[in-house]
Amino acid sequence: MSLIAARHPTATDTDTATTDTATTDTATTERPAPAKRGAGLGVFLALLATVVWSGSFVAARALHDTVPPVQAAFWRWIVAILVVTPFAARATWRQRHLIRRHLGFVVLASLLGITVYNTLVNQAGLTTSAGNMGMIMATSPVIMALYERFGGARLGARRVTGMVIACAGVLLLVGKGALPARLGAGDLWMFAAALSFASYSALLKRRPDGLGGVVFLYTTFVAGALMLLPVYVSDLAAHGGFEPTAGTVGPLVYVGVLSSAVAFFAWNKAIGLIGAARAGIVYYLQPVCVALLSYALLGERLGALGVACMALILGGVALSSAR
Repeated sequence: MSLIAARHPTATDTDTATTDTATTDTATTERPAPAKRGAGLGVFLALLATVVWSGSFVAARALHDTVPPVQAAFWRWIVAILVVTPFAARATWRQRHLIRRHLGFVVLASLLGITVYNTLVNQAGLTTSAGNMGMIMATSPVIMALYERFGGARLGARRVTGMVIACAGVLLLVGKGALPARLGAGDLWMFAAALSFASYSALLKRRPDGLGGVVFLYTTFVAGALMLLPVYVSDLAAHGGFEPTAGTVGPLVYVGVLSSAVAFFAWNKAIGLIGAARAGIVYYLQPVCVALLSYALLGERLGALGVACMALILGGVALSSAR
């Protein structure tokens, strides 16, 4: 997996970065072709991560009565570490001094994106539907956009209008057509997860220069699992372990391999290419993906209201993405 720092693309990413503009001998206002290709790739990677993560909410809901939330989160990252180790261990060792120098940043990113976020998702899965989980998580792009606005970025009236429309669709869907929406405990856990994920995404823009993408990913996985370990041991003593069956191991492998290694690869690189706010626009499509998957795999029905609200979400995404 390769993360790209939003401000300083690495040498291996020059095919998708916009550094070519520094040496061009033209002074036109048109965006160069590499930037266009980079933007297109960024949108594609954000969409890939969104689709894969949609399945993780279905997996979390499927595990709600068989695997305790903390244990599900812990084993997810153990699987992810095993998958990434062959590709990242040597490079991580070579950059150990850089990691030590920026350990505070790595720990904070691990806490927000690895330890807290995924544990909250599994906790929410105990008491709310997979559809609701996906819908509520679609509010995280609003938080991402606010972070960028506070950082001085201009969002534009069309993008803001599209985000408001999409967010309204999310809230109406969660509230079953009523505003303000009545939220259960699982819904509140998911809003906390959305805040944690958005904070992690905004933090990626400040990834230290020189810290390789694979190294950063691997280090956050390991640090996040280590922070979960004491809680895991305590939960194991209190509730006991879970039975390893196809119904428990299968979802854990999915979230460990695809939702962790693959999706985090795609998402972090997408943010490096197009920024958190624009990647967040793509993320609004997640409720649609989750609704379709939860209907197909869990039998959760959406109804006419759900279809109407998803139309609002899709319309808002289209408006925000239009140039």
